[in-house]
Amino acid sequence: MVTRFVCFLALFVVVFTASACSSVPATAIDVDQAKQSRPNIIFIFTDDHASQSISAYGSKINQTPHIDRIASEGAIFLNSFCGNSICGPSRATILTGLHSHANGFMTNTNRFDSSQQTFPKLLQKAGYATAMIGKYHLHDTPKGFDHWMILPGQGEYYNPDLITPEGRVRVQGHCTNVVTDLGLGWLEGGRDKDKPFMLMLQHKAPHRTWMPAPEELGLYRDQDIPEPDTLFDDYKGRGKAAANTEMEIDRHMFFAYDLYCPLDKSEALYKHYERKIGRLNEKQRAEWDKHFEPENEAFRKNMKSMSPKQIEQWKYQRYVKNYLRCIAGVDRNIGRVLKYLDDNPGLKENTIVIYSSDQGFYLGEHGWYDKRWMYEESLAMPLVARWPGVIKPGTRVEELVQNIDYAPTFLDLAGAKPETPMHGRSLLDLARKNAGAWRDGVYYHYYEYPRPHRVPPHEGVRTGRYSLMHFYHEDHGYWELYDLEKDPQQTNSVYNDPAYAGAVEKLKVQLEALKQQYKVGVDE
Repeated sequence: MVTRFVCFLALFVVVFTASACSSVPATAIDVDQAKQSRPNIIFIFTDDHASQSISAYGSKINQTPHIDRIASEGAIFLNSFCGNSICGPSRATILTGLHSHANGFMTNTNRFDSSQQTFPKLLQKAGYATAMIGKYHLHDTPKGFDHWMILPGQGEYYNPDLITPEGRVRVQGHCTNVVTDLGLGWLEGGRDKDKPFMLMLQHKAPHRTWMPAPEELGLYRDQDIPEPDTLFDDYKGRGKAAANTEMEIDRHMFFAYDLYCPLDKSEALYKHYERKIGRLNEKQRAEWDKHFEPENEAFRKNMKSMSPKQIEQWKYQRYVKNYLRCIAGVDRNIGRVLKYLDDNPGLKENTIVIYSSDQGFYLGEHGWYDKRWMYEESLAMPLVARWPGVIKPGTRVEELVQNIDYAPTFLDLAGAKPETPMHGRSLLDLARKNAGAWRDGVYYHYYEYPRPHRVPPHEGVRTGRYSLMHFYHEDHGYWELYDLEKDPQQTNSVYNDPAYAGAVEKLKVQLEALKQQYKVGVDE
């Protein structure tokens, strides 16, 4: 079913034999002994990058040549999912290897308990140099990093402020370029070159509200992006929550706030537009206005003669083009990182490059933007990885993997082990003949309600064929079941279809088993 990581095995026999013969824990493994086999790790992470906007995953609306290069020269994970589709909780899960209820960060209003076990702390103990640059979004000071520079909260696209141990600084430029500049600077001159390293390069893009870099402002000007089949979804065939959410492009996307096309100064959230645009310096503002003002003027002139459907279609085009421009900026900067490694072949040969995002995102599917739901577009996370000479180029992994697996994988790469159990498993187990059976379902649980976006709390299990969801809040008490083979767009729940009674029974048993495994209940 899957091309395995067979090339991993010989390498890890060396690492784990050395660990087994030592009386010290794996986290204290001698760096000099293992550094030739323990790889450097560059973990590039974005915010809200939908898999359907990556050409390696089959995008029909854009190209991402540098992300594709990682996949073609290494591995692509075709069934990669989050456990809670929202920014902070996903990041907390990745740091801890634990689902949200266990790491304590269930919603974006929580504060991360940085005293708990995280993989960067364990990598430090194992002798790695560690760095975090970019978006952190956990309302706490990063721990376990020799070097860190983080965006405050969501951060800004243009001329971003960064929090450092020495205080706050403002850096001129576009955030995606700035984060990459700082990361490359640390690789070149800021790290201890006698140690293996872990660099977490975490971009703000393509998070709302979308402001592309000057280099990408001209993209897609003379073309329309194809509309998704469900842009004008009527939400029939599902529970009532889908029709009552507040993330519709039509009703909940604002001209000034989201689309940078203010209709007048009395418009809702106009102050946001002024503040964002006000961050641009004179040269940046001139470039921005050159690309957007002619389109804005034409739309304002024609708006009164446009139908509601035409206005929604205009909103979709402006939104998705700016989103894809932000993606193009991310991809371009990934190319810069890959070129740095190409220019330093001795570094490249023992450096694994991983690209992922904290969850998926809606690009007009079901008429939506944002994430949160257990539906496929927000549940799926991109995940590609390259390790020259170790991961066979063109590897395609079909097993169900999840963001709880990242921390144990990073530790495994370093020849280290968690000091307390994690929910996830090392992805290297997919290559080990004696690792036992892999999981046949992933657990999902979303908590944040009612604001923002009014997506009700729900949990569920996603298998290779089915997605079972339980919306358990008193405002929305019901179940949904989707047969992903017959209904990949998830427009018709078959939970009450007698033909699926057997599947429902088995999936509920599987869901309860996962909850027991992770020690979670809906009231936690």
